[in-house]
Amino acid sequence: MPQLAKGGKWVYGWCVVGLKNEIHIPPDASMAYGFQPGETVRFTRGSRSSGGFGIANPGKLATSRLRGRFIGQARMGAYGCVALPGEVNVQPGERLLVVCGSWLALGFVKRGLIFDEALLHDEIQVFFPDHSSDQ
Repeated sequence: MPQLAKGGKWVYGWCVVGLKNEIHIPPDASMAYGFQPGETVRFTRGSRSSGGFGIANPGKLATSRLRGRFIGQARMGAYGCVALPGEVNVQPGERLLVVCGSWLALGFVKRGLIFDEALLHDEIQVFFPDHSSDQ
């Protein structure tokens, strides 16, 4: 998991949104955030500056400040795949930068400084919803 700038956020990779608005969460991120196949996950709004969204286990959101930012939910599929609710406002083929957010939610960034910096790093792994990855 690279850190793009000294003191900056750590990133897990890029997720490409599939034709049915699904993503493949990087395996290291799934492990770190404890996502399990078949469990329900909740989606939260991202920040205004970075756009995107977060994904979290419902139990972690219950007592957090993020509970008011809840925008949808879905079941985690096999291999870390999850269908995105329409409220996350993404399009098939769009790239999202997967970042280590708070301990509450895994972040998916659509724009901003970290996104722009990541575009300069060819070594960041790309994850596609068909469970394959491309270096």
